[in-house]
Amino acid sequence: MSDPWADTANAQPHLPRPQAPLPPRPSHDDSAPTQYGAAAQDYGAAPTQYGAPAQQGYGAPPSQGYGAPPSQGYGAPSSQGYGPSATPPSTPPPAKGSWFKRLFRDPLSIVLVIVIVLAVALAGLVGVELYARHLGEQKVAEAVSCVVQDDTTVSFGATPFLWQYFTDHFSDITVTTGGNQIRSLKGMKAQIHIDDIKLEDTADSKGTIGALDATLTWTTQGLNDTIKDEIPLVGGFIDVTAKPDDGTFELDAPLGGAVSVKPKVVDGAITLEVTELSGLGLTLPKETVQPALDKVTKDLSDNYPLGIKADSIQVTNDGVVAHFSTKNASIPKDASSGSSDGCMGTI
Repeated sequence: MSDPWADTANAQPHLPRPQAPLPPRPSHDDSAPTQYGAAAQDYGAAPTQYGAPAQQGYGAPPSQGYGAPPSQGYGAPSSQGYGPSATPPSTPPPAKGSWFKRLFRDPLSIVLVIVIVLAVALAGLVGVELYARHLGEQKVAEAVSCVVQDDTTVSFGATPFLWQYFTDHFSDITVTTGGNQIRSLKGMKAQIHIDDIKLEDTADSKGTIGALDATLTWTTQGLNDTIKDEIPLVGGFIDVTAKPDDGTFELDAPLGGAVSVKPKVVDGAITLEVTELSGLGLTLPKETVQPALDKVTKDLSDNYPLGIKADSIQVTNDGVVAHFSTKNASIPKDASSGSSDGCMGTI
């Protein structure tokens, strides 16, 4: 069967076919064509005017004119299709997990996720490290302050504190006192370096300290203030002068009296020995000065914790400098409250 669409579209202009006269229509029939160009009623009848489609019949082209698509019938698009006025079907929701699949298919997204996770983890680790380091420094500062009876500052070395904490092995700790006093000795400052601390509980110890080195600086003014408090009567009039050339310092008293004092290390302890009296010795007799100096050095040498002993002492232009140390010292586990070992036991 030939396609009437193709016949109409490819038809060449021609004269209208001769047709039989139309029968007269009834007066009540308004549907019949009344003018030239109306479509024939018979099945398959050709149009009366070039390009005019038939109104009825199988395969008739549309009535809107030459080449227009049919509004109904064979080959007409559905009103529910993708026409201008049709509503497209809704897009189905993405499958579950498709966002993650898209994310991990993109290498840049993977890199960004990894960088963000690492940055958050690093920030948290740094925060914990700083907090733990602060607590450790505070503990050590409290213990040393208890011993020297002065303010102290503590700093740990570059090794991460958390690593030292979890391994119970600490190193490179620096302690500096305020310089106000060490016990009753005014004007004395300590700089302490502690290394190789190993924490291990035993029956009578919390661990060991591999090495401790302390440098004590005692200023001339501090010496002066300390000795004044210990020598009765004339102590308030004494003036201390350092003499580094001969390793002594001199106590100048009123009325021209003077006493030369030489610091020494004897059996791991500091001593201040009167070596010479000059001028009016009655003003500062040796029998008065030496016991006062012994009392001063007793606070400097006795009852230091961890077996700390004096190694050396020398006189400088600014006062006296002494070095103390200990090695492989045991950290006491239980000690009486208020004692030096009790202070270190709080670490």
